[in-house]
Amino acid sequence: MIRVLIVGTGTMANDHADAFVAMDGVSVVGSVDPNPDNLHSFNAKYGIKHAFDSVDQALAWDAFDAVSVVTPDGIHHRTTMPFLAAGKHVLCEKPLATNTADAREMAAAAKDAGIVNMVNLTYRNVPALMQAATIVAEGQIGDVRHFEASYLQSWLNQASWGDWRTEDQWLWRLSTAHGSMGVLGDVGVHILDYATFAAGADTAKVSCRLKTFDKAEGGKIGDYILDANDSMAMHLALQNGAVGVIHASRFAGGHINDLRLRLFGTKGGLDVRFEQWRSTLRACLGDHLVSGTWADIPTPEVETNYTRFIAAIRNGTPVAPDFQRGADLQRVLDLAVVSDTQSARDQVV
Repeated sequence: MIRVLIVGTGTMANDHADAFVAMDGVSVVGSVDPNPDNLHSFNAKYGIKHAFDSVDQALAWDAFDAVSVVTPDGIHHRTTMPFLAAGKHVLCEKPLATNTADAREMAAAAKDAGIVNMVNLTYRNVPALMQAATIVAEGQIGDVRHFEASYLQSWLNQASWGDWRTEDQWLWRLSTAHGSMGVLGDVGVHILDYATFAAGADTAKVSCRLKTFDKAEGGKIGDYILDANDSMAMHLALQNGAVGVIHASRFAGGHINDLRLRLFGTKGGLDVRFEQWRSTLRACLGDHLVSGTWADIPTPEVETNYTRFIAAIRNGTPVAPDFQRGADLQRVLDLAVVSDTQSARDQVV
């Protein structure tokens, strides 16, 4: 039996708990949260026996094998490092950290500890993405030359996921003081991983523009200063020579939660989508290039990150995306912020 501790009991923790309680040979044995209302209601919902208001308390108890870290972005580093030092296997929500130095320290500590470490980049669960990566790796579209990708949400336009003006679970995502990197760190990390993973190459160069829009009088709601970025536009050059663009926004009316990627190589192209919670893959290859004909490509089901994390623990094998991948992505996000800061000094023409 693999015993899992869940650290942080907010909205996303439900996805972790739902996945683990459905697995044979896995037991969610405890949870950690300094908010007693969240902690005890979460435990009651899932029948979890042990509740702790701090990481130190949980470590003193020590009756667990693996940890799911589902705390706010700004404290991933602080809540994860003690578990790595204790030799616990860790699945951490994305982004791994909010700066490269912390992310690299986490990756190094995980490597030194020799434990299973994984970043929960959830769109690795999308069959179309995983099949696209396989097609590219097999050389079916030739050398990748160009790509375009987007992650579009509209929850700042409408309340499909709740009212961000009144609910803390959304407001923290709009405030840097509450640990948010804005759309860049929240969904930008997803589409960056989505695009570069499928393209089969890491980032070599980045240029980025970030935008924070006025959303409330005085730019503040209660204790939340709404200064985190709401939209981003990024240009990338990859290590395989490909170039492309990535953009993301929370003001994309009509898109509740949609990801798109188009990859173009010397032998063809791919269209990879996760839209309206559906995964689809289309390709234009071989003789179809002349006519520009696109065909649907079958996409076998894939194991979820949660399943692969547990399997890696059982098998004693590495699993991707690991903490090093998280650190590599964080470096690009940090460079994007630097690029945007420097752009503020650009001359207007």
